[in-house]
Amino acid sequence: MGLSLALNTARSSILASSSQMAVVSRNTAGASDPTYSRKIATLVAGGGAARVVVQRAADSALFYKMLETTSDTVKQQAVLEGIDKLKHTVGDSSLNQSSAARIGALSAALEQYANKPDDPILARAVVARANELVTMLNDATATIQRTRQEADASIAGSVARVNDLLSQFKSVNDAVVKGTASGIDVSDQLDTRDHLLAQLSEEMGISVVTRENNDIAIYTDSGVTLFERVPRKVEFSPTNTFNASTVGSAVIIDGVPVTGSGPMPLNSGRLVGLVQIRDQDAVLYQQQLDEVAEALIASFAEQSKADPTLFKAGLFAQSGTIDMPPGWDDDPASQASAGLAGKITVNAGIDPAKGGVLDRLRDGGANGDPDFVENPGVPTGSNAAYSDRLYKLSQNLSSDRPFNSALGLGDKTSVKNFAASSASWLEGNRKTVSTNVNYQMTLLSHASEALSNATGVNMDDETALMLQLEKSYSASAKLVSVVNEMLQTLLNAVR
Repeated sequence: MGLSLALNTARSSILASSSQMAVVSRNTAGASDPTYSRKIATLVAGGGAARVVVQRAADSALFYKMLETTSDTVKQQAVLEGIDKLKHTVGDSSLNQSSAARIGALSAALEQYANKPDDPILARAVVARANELVTMLNDATATIQRTRQEADASIAGSVARVNDLLSQFKSVNDAVVKGTASGIDVSDQLDTRDHLLAQLSEEMGISVVTRENNDIAIYTDSGVTLFERVPRKVEFSPTNTFNASTVGSAVIIDGVPVTGSGPMPLNSGRLVGLVQIRDQDAVLYQQQLDEVAEALIASFAEQSKADPTLFKAGLFAQSGTIDMPPGWDDDPASQASAGLAGKITVNAGIDPAKGGVLDRLRDGGANGDPDFVENPGVPTGSNAAYSDRLYKLSQNLSSDRPFNSALGLGDKTSVKNFAASSASWLEGNRKTVSTNVNYQMTLLSHASEALSNATGVNMDDETALMLQLEKSYSASAKLVSVVNEMLQTLLNAVR
């Protein structure tokens, strides 16, 4: 009876050692997988024998901190990518491609023409600089709206990914709950579930609640239910074409808007960064450029001699009309017409390339109406030396004028300084976000490292454990061999 007990004990030890070595082998195989958590084989006594229970190394606090940091990091990265695209509108400062540089070039050309108003070459130079300026503003507007369009498309892609991840999560979560209730090993499924949560946290900030049988409920960082037994529906209607007046759609979870001015907006994640670019940063930058365009049109506006309250467009006009933009002379706090920077053009009545007359820049009457001509020699006579209007236009361009203070660039300055402040605002915003990205990346690295140290595989530890288990296995095998010899001797004696 004693030998039988010894044999059973040795056999049980061999089986336990084999199971533990299998777990060590799993750990060794998963050591290079960043989503793998170390498995721990624990011996549990019961029923007269030892059995192995596999547990997973986990640290909930560190894991949730990593999810939070991931969401914050990806949000800042999305914002930075968008601002980098907007930055292309400024161009290379060393090449004088910004709107402020082009306004300065226009001002210089206008002063030269004012000093020699009878020189058509200088007049053409003014028109050329004006065309370069409007081209820059038009292209910048196109870039801004294209950036918004791309952000909107990325939001649609992010929402599709969220729905896909939630669908995968349900399958894995059901397996975890069922396996936990049945008492089987679900450690690999737990790894997969955590990996899905990490991917989900890239798209939006989330919080997680663990319930009975390892069941999990997921909520957004603003408290909207995202998954509870079943996934909640995440919806978004993409916009096909963007202009300055376009308002992008909100992301909706289970009927609740979670972006924009909704009651429970998301606070972090790629979706938040994309929405910020689409609806805030790009929109504000567009408004700043619209103010520049309105100031240019106003600086070169022509006034009727018969009706001093009547103004028409001069060198700069809104495409398709000679009328002044709506609200151009209203309360300075009012916003310029949306998308005006994309519509501004050089007046066809002045631009020779469009059939215009260069002298109208000097004389007035850009639209062919003699009531707006300022040169006293026109139309009855010619006064090619007339320069009063040119000096006045130059002064208008360099003088301080009111701007919408809500845009954050001051309420009174010259159009050139306002344009320079706009470019500085964009660059300052980019530097701030870039700093935030670097900071968040550092936090994420620390959080990931701490989690890896707590739950990852250490090959030195696994090797040492394998050696220990091999010794235990050898000792148990030796005991089986000894018991076998003793039993054989006993049987021989009985015979």
